[in-house]
Amino acid sequence: MRLGRTGLSVGRSGFGALPIQRISFEESARILRKAYHNGFDFFDTARNYSDSEEKIGAALSDVRHEIIIATKSSAKNRDELLRDLSTSLKNLRTDYVDILQLHNPSVLPDPHDPQSTFAGLKEAIKGGMVRFAGFTNHSLQNATAAALSGLYDTIQFPVSILSTEEELCLVDICKEADCGLIAMKAMGGGLITNAAAAFAFLRQFDNLIPVWGMQRETELDQFLSLEKSPPELDGKLLAIIEKDRAELASQFCRGCGYCLPCPQGIQINMAARMSLLLRRAPSQNFLTTDWLEKMTRIDQCTNCGQCSSRCPYGLNTPELLKENLRDYREFSKSYVPA
Repeated sequence: MRLGRTGLSVGRSGFGALPIQRISFEESARILRKAYHNGFDFFDTARNYSDSEEKIGAALSDVRHEIIIATKSSAKNRDELLRDLSTSLKNLRTDYVDILQLHNPSVLPDPHDPQSTFAGLKEAIKGGMVRFAGFTNHSLQNATAAALSGLYDTIQFPVSILSTEEELCLVDICKEADCGLIAMKAMGGGLITNAAAAFAFLRQFDNLIPVWGMQRETELDQFLSLEKSPPELDGKLLAIIEKDRAELASQFCRGCGYCLPCPQGIQINMAARMSLLLRRAPSQNFLTTDWLEKMTRIDQCTNCGQCSSRCPYGLNTPELLKENLRDYREFSKSYVPA
């Protein structure tokens, strides 16, 4: 597919490299190489994803000119962005990145401010260190404004079977603006369990590339299989989608992690959606001594409000945490090991 006005030709599925920060260099290299050898050519990472960039650089530097690399910076000004970019280039073992994305800013930077992140982005493009300007956000208002501004070549936004009609309008907006659209959270932050349904739903949009977050070879194999024989969005898959939408209709934590760190050490991005994880993933993975200790930390919540103020979805995070702890305790009482 053509990625908007960038003119870049990319495969219909991208590799989301956030999860590889949780595995070893050896394991990540094996998965990244397998993805590359089986047709993946778009790799999305970020300066904030700990050693994700380094792992991509170690695994794929010898095929650098055969792949597209998109990374991100959470910098607040021009100088910070250029420093981030310098680090990213070193980690990725390259002298340029194809797309440098402003990473979830709360407001769009002033394009006329010479000290803004946008100014740094344009400077990097002029200097040949970056080919195209990107923008990522969890706010539909910001993502739409960025797409309509004409200043950004790509937009990255959560798009999945759980997206509202209003959110899906961004697909047409980007198409009309000839702005490349990259779909993050394509599996709903891990809460969507039917990959075929998620895949078929997004495949209907010809101007969108989903980045599938993967840290296990089995996950990669699943998407390679779907690419080999793309499923049709038939009645069976539509029924699955409607069921997921009904079960996840209320506001829920997507697990993005922008709420972190918590002063009390609460793993908010998992604890705030524990009720859903217990029912939509193998529950035994969370009914452990280790997870009991992590969930019990919620009792130490001081309602400082830091997590709520950072949440891009406007969730009442302290209350959500307390609800999930109550449910976790009740669920644990009735759990019978297989």
